[in-house]
Amino acid sequence: MTNKKMEYIGRFAPSPSGPLHAGSLVAAMASYLDAKAHQGQWLVRIEDIDETRTVADATAAIMEALTVFGMQHDGEVVVQSERKDLYQAAFTRLNGLVYPCGCTRREIADSRLGVAADGAAIYPGTCRHGVATGKTARTWRVRVPDANEANETIDFNDRWLGPLTQHLSTEVGDFVLKRADGFWAYQLAVVVDDAEQGVTHIVRGTDLLESTGRQIYLQRMLDYPTPEYMHVPVVLNDVGEKLSKQTGALALDLAHPMNELIKAARFLELSLPPAQSIAEFWQAATAAWAQRFCT
Repeated sequence: MTNKKMEYIGRFAPSPSGPLHAGSLVAAMASYLDAKAHQGQWLVRIEDIDETRTVADATAAIMEALTVFGMQHDGEVVVQSERKDLYQAAFTRLNGLVYPCGCTRREIADSRLGVAADGAAIYPGTCRHGVATGKTARTWRVRVPDANEANETIDFNDRWLGPLTQHLSTEVGDFVLKRADGFWAYQLAVVVDDAEQGVTHIVRGTDLLESTGRQIYLQRMLDYPTPEYMHVPVVLNDVGEKLSKQTGALALDLAHPMNELIKAARFLELSLPPAQSIAEFWQAATAAWAQRFCT
């Protein structure tokens, strides 16, 4: 009796806050190549749960760019802002672990517990046992395990970086699931979406590495499967900041897609022969990726 090979489902999940840039092309390329090298599906999800950052026509521009670069997605494009009922249902299932919080950002920063690796202040648990008299609930947080409790430490193997560990209470603290402005937090939305879409492999930039422990914790609390993770390096600007719309990243040159693809492949340390067409590029890049990560 032979074991059935697990179906591979990957995804690229851009935020529609502007056009794709060199950094987002690297993330898209890595996830696309990993899916193709595994002969799997590659989904596209528009992560617009933070509607305050959504730019008009950005989604259309992103989809146009993917087409120009020859990156064809499988299935329908999922849009987070249309899936709020799913996030509410998952939030309800976490009853007993979530609680309202009346703390301001300044109060959390003044607690002096320190700052997490992703730049957020570590929450001290002030409202775990109730919002203080005279305060109003601003956010909803999920309780993380204390010392010597189950899931206190999240361990996982990153396919690019190797074995990693995150201690939730000391490195993150209880984290937000619903924001003060009423929007669902990224951590909850992405966990629900990955589970609902059957995602088996997540390939994304190291800028999201610090979110992984929180997401695995939520997966366990919601009885969701945990995908395999790979965090690839992020592109930096001239002063060492992550290249992004906020740091002045330029839109990709869609008039010369091959040049952009070659630069992204080099950043991902892929050595490729010259290609005469975009189709040839993807054929060579997929073979190179498969040799490196699928053997």
